[in-house]
Amino acid sequence: MLGPQVWSSVRQGLSRSLSRNVGVWASGEGKKVDIAGIYPPVTTPFTATAEVDYGKLEENLHKLGTFPFRGFVVQGSNGEFPFLTSSERLEVVSRVRQAMPKNRLLLAGSGCESTQATVEMTVSMAQVGADAAMVVTPCYYRGRMSSAALIHHYTKVADLSPIPVVLYSVPANTGLDLPVDAVVTLSQHPNIVGMKDSGGDVTRIGLIVHKTRKQDFQVLAGSAGFLMASYALGAVGGVCALANVLGAQVCQLEQLCCTGQWEDAQKLQHRLIEPNAAVTRRFGIPGLKKIMDWFGYYGGPCRAPLQELSPAEEEALRMDFTSNGWL
Repeated sequence: MLGPQVWSSVRQGLSRSLSRNVGVWASGEGKKVDIAGIYPPVTTPFTATAEVDYGKLEENLHKLGTFPFRGFVVQGSNGEFPFLTSSERLEVVSRVRQAMPKNRLLLAGSGCESTQATVEMTVSMAQVGADAAMVVTPCYYRGRMSSAALIHHYTKVADLSPIPVVLYSVPANTGLDLPVDAVVTLSQHPNIVGMKDSGGDVTRIGLIVHKTRKQDFQVLAGSAGFLMASYALGAVGGVCALANVLGAQVCQLEQLCCTGQWEDAQKLQHRLIEPNAAVTRRFGIPGLKKIMDWFGYYGGPCRAPLQELSPAEEEALRMDFTSNGWL
C-alpha cells in the first residue's frame, strides 16, 4: 500500500518538481517539458561479485558528460533494471543525478508490473533527482494488457507522478507494443510529455507523430539504427544504446538531420546500422558492455542470468565495428 509519506509526496511533488527543474520546463503556461535530443541509456556496472559498482558508474558518466547529449536515461533496458532491487534502482538514480552535468535531463525508468508499484517507484525516483519518469509497459499478463488497461495504468501513474511521464514501448523485451490508439489518448494527458518507441517500425512512429500533432507530445526513437528515418518522420531525438560508445557520431547524426543535411546524414546512418544492431538485437547488453570496454569505458560483467559473449561472438562484434571504420 502507498504509505502516508508517499501520498504526501504525491500531493506536493508536482509543485516541488516544477520549482526544482528551473530551465527544464518550457516557458509559457501549459507548455510541457521539451525532451528533444539524444540520450544514452546508461548501463549499470557490476563488480566481479555482481555488486553495483557505483565508482565505475560515476567514471562512465564523467566521460559521457563531455558529449552534447540532452540528458541520460537510467534504468532503461540497458540498465538491467529487472535484475536490480528497488533500493539499488533508487541508489543508481541518485548517484547519476549527483555525477551528471546539472544542465542535462535525467529520465529514470520507473516501470513496474503493477500500477501501484509503478506509482511508488515514480514518486521515489522523483525524490532522488529524476526529471522525468520513463514508464515501460507492464507485460507479465500481456494477454490482458488491452488499450483500456494500459490507458488506465498510465493515466493513474501520470495523475500521481510529481514529474513528467514518458511512455516506453519496447516489444523486443516485453512482447507488447503500446497500441497507437492508446498513445493518442494518453498524449492528451497534461503530465505525459512523450514516448520512447523501440520497436523499429518507422511507419508506426510516423503515424504516432501524425496522430498526436495537435498535442504537446514528442516522440523519441529507441535506437540509432532508425534514427535518421525517425527524424524525417517527425521524431525529436533518440534514446540510443550506441551513444554509450559512439556518442559523438550519434550526436553528429542528430545535428545533420536537424539542419537538413540529409545526404551526409544518410552516409553516417549507413555506417551506424551494423554497429547498432550488434549492441542491441544481435548481442544485446553483453555486446554493449564488451564494446564499452574496448572504447575506454567500463562495461564489465552483466548480472546473472545474462552471460558474457563467447569468443566467436566477440569476434563478430569486433567485425561489425571495424568493417564500418569505428575500430
